[in-house]
Amino acid sequence: MTFVNNRIQTLVGGATSADEGSASLKDDLYLGVNGDWLQTATIPDDKPTTGGFADLADNIETTLMKDFGEMLAGTVEPNNVLLANFISYYKLASDYQTRDQKGFKPLLTLLKTVQGLVDYKDLQTHLVAFLKDGVGAPFPISVSPDMKDTKHNAVYAGTPSLILPDTTYYAAGNDAAPQLIATFKAMMTKLLTLAGLPETDVATILDQTVALDAKLAQHQKSSEEKADYPKMYNPQSLTDFGQHSDVIDLTAYVNEALENRVERVIVTDPKYYEALNTVLTPNNFEEWKSWLIVQLVRSWSGHLTDDARVIRGEYQRALSGSKAAFNPQKGAYYLAYHQFNMVVGDYYARKYFGAKAKADVMTMVHRMIDVYKNRLQKNEWLSDETRRQAIVKLDTLIPNVGYPDKIDPLYARFVVTPSEAGGTLFDNALRFNRLAVQANFDEIDQEVDRTMWADMDPATVNAYYDPSNNIIVFPAAILQAPFYSLDQSSAENFGGIGAVMAHEISHAFDNNGAQFDEYGNMHDWWTADDLAHFKTLTQAMIDQFDGISFAGSTVNGKLVVSENVADQGGLSCALEAAKEDPDFSAQAFFTNWAKVWCMKASPAYEQLLLSIDVHAPHKLRANVQAQNLDEFYTAFDVHEGDGMWLAPDERVHIW
Repeated sequence: MTFVNNRIQTLVGGATSADEGSASLKDDLYLGVNGDWLQTATIPDDKPTTGGFADLADNIETTLMKDFGEMLAGTVEPNNVLLANFISYYKLASDYQTRDQKGFKPLLTLLKTVQGLVDYKDLQTHLVAFLKDGVGAPFPISVSPDMKDTKHNAVYAGTPSLILPDTTYYAAGNDAAPQLIATFKAMMTKLLTLAGLPETDVATILDQTVALDAKLAQHQKSSEEKADYPKMYNPQSLTDFGQHSDVIDLTAYVNEALENRVERVIVTDPKYYEALNTVLTPNNFEEWKSWLIVQLVRSWSGHLTDDARVIRGEYQRALSGSKAAFNPQKGAYYLAYHQFNMVVGDYYARKYFGAKAKADVMTMVHRMIDVYKNRLQKNEWLSDETRRQAIVKLDTLIPNVGYPDKIDPLYARFVVTPSEAGGTLFDNALRFNRLAVQANFDEIDQEVDRTMWADMDPATVNAYYDPSNNIIVFPAAILQAPFYSLDQSSAENFGGIGAVMAHEISHAFDNNGAQFDEYGNMHDWWTADDLAHFKTLTQAMIDQFDGISFAGSTVNGKLVVSENVADQGGLSCALEAAKEDPDFSAQAFFTNWAKVWCMKASPAYEQLLLSIDVHAPHKLRANVQAQNLDEFYTAFDVHEGDGMWLAPDERVHIW
């Protein structure tokens, strides 16, 4: 995974309490629209949510599994070589008889390599190979656009993943942490035992892994801190980067991985690397060795037996509240889909997303851009200089609708060796992982292609803005009812996909996007006075959400501020565009806005999202942003004393 994923501004997030019923639209817009459904909706056992985004994703899942099932059976032929390789891989994933027969044998060579490590010098010789083999690393590196020179790529150094979802879980008094750690250890005990490790070794390995994990958590950013994307940019010379560790030659490590092609590294979390000598010491090598064993077995168990696949999901199901694992066929489908996601997405979009709809949606996008430009031109708090640069950025914004014109050539290299030729699921997956990591490293010498979709495939029900490329992407999967339909009214479409479009455009000017120029380069293009006023406005948005009670906890206003700023600008601009049409209905607009956020989620999932998600809960996204718009009060005759009433001086307006 490249670090650009951490900088993507997406639309989806949050959850809605499962216990709420219907209400008057004047008292609760969200429940007034969705309450009856919430009382009767049932969450599938193998999912943490239902409704809204989840229902659209489930429908796509059903459609594609049917189509690909016919290809597996040989009644329909794949229409291109990339899709044929996906089907071959899907066939290997679906062959549980062979997978069960082989057991953990495919993993044993890698496992023995890790088990055989004797010291840090030995580890040094394997670090790059471990990255390519999916073993893990104490200091993962990857290549992404340089945040201050986005035409060119740079090397980023990240941090190892933690067991618990966020550093806040490690704080004293967190009631969820002990049970989650216990669940994790129980899961890994089963997997390590299946891998053939003795019971006494398993207990020691897990105790050492958990102990090291707790140390790592002390020196990593929280989700709130990670939400401040510009602070990810901390370039260091390769020499300086190499001085962070006394036991590993980090300079040699980077030079080996990038073949002596770089002279600096961008560190995303300086706190971790500054403390590296306290977590990577001559005395705790065995802890790191145990950690690597756990990382390896956890990473690859899903590609082995069916029992291992189900066991591997136990911890994640505890986090999300899902009651059951995917059935075997669905498990195989998603494993293959994740390997060939852009190939699958391209198939879906070209078959199920029509040219007429794509043209209509692109027209809507440009209407939203024009509305935003008009607002910038009339803005009363931006200086002429900042306003001029903001409009330049808007004029340079690249919209992408439906599906990309081309797919990353890496997918053409994912040529499957079938079982008839001695290929196994694990062997193919391992080879593909090595190809992908090396291809990412090789991007260091290539100019960035702003037209390439790298972070969301067309079959994903979502949308995003990438500040480093100044592009907005609307995959085909989200371009359906209730977000968009040729059969819906204009007001409904603007309350759905129109607000999504403007939401993503707004990210170009939120607290993170405002620090990137029209080419995606990070630099200060706002005047000091404009920036100070903008921070005052965003603080009002932080204050509006911070501390709101939800799902037995409270909302962190700082964590969700970027998405809330985008929601505010998006809904406001979409409303302005909708009002231009002769058949405009404010009630239809706001009703569909509330409808698209309809979601029922498990309590565990709600708690998880409150801790780590940069989006506010769905109910609050629907209600609070509507409360900020004067037209909502007129549309539903809302007055002081009604539940949805918010005093005019408390309504937040930014864009």
